[in-house]
Amino acid sequence: MLEVLLYVIHGIVCLVLILVVLLQSGKAADLAGAFGGGGSQTALGSRGAATVLSKATSICAIVFMLSSLGLAILGSRSGGSVLEQVPLPASPAEAPTAPAATPPAEAPAPQGAPQGSGAPAAGQPAPSGSEKPQDTPAGGGQ
Repeated sequence: MLEVLLYVIHGIVCLVLILVVLLQSGKAADLAGAFGGGGSQTALGSRGAATVLSKATSICAIVFMLSSLGLAILGSRSGGSVLEQVPLPASPAEAPTAPAATPPAEAPAPQGAPQGSGAPAAGQPAPSGSEKPQDTPAGGGQ
């Protein structure tokens, strides 16, 4: 019950802190500050009285830190890791295994047929049945 209440407070404080920070104007946020002006405001000098927004920012930041600390303490008391809550498999045979290594890729098939065969190489037209290979040189007699 305390943990749920702390979660709700933490969430509300987060939203309020975001809104309060976004509503504040930055230091030297006027037009002269954009071009390097605003020489009267020094880095460590006085800024004047604290506004309501700056006080609200301080209060929200303190409550945010305390609620974060409280949630961390309550979370550590529950003990253990999330991984300890996962049930173990009943036997090693049921345990998931890593994927088997793939065999090495086979060499690509040769483009042409072996030279001793009568089959044409890939990319060459097959001879038709009417054509016979000539044993005589071109231009020679029959």
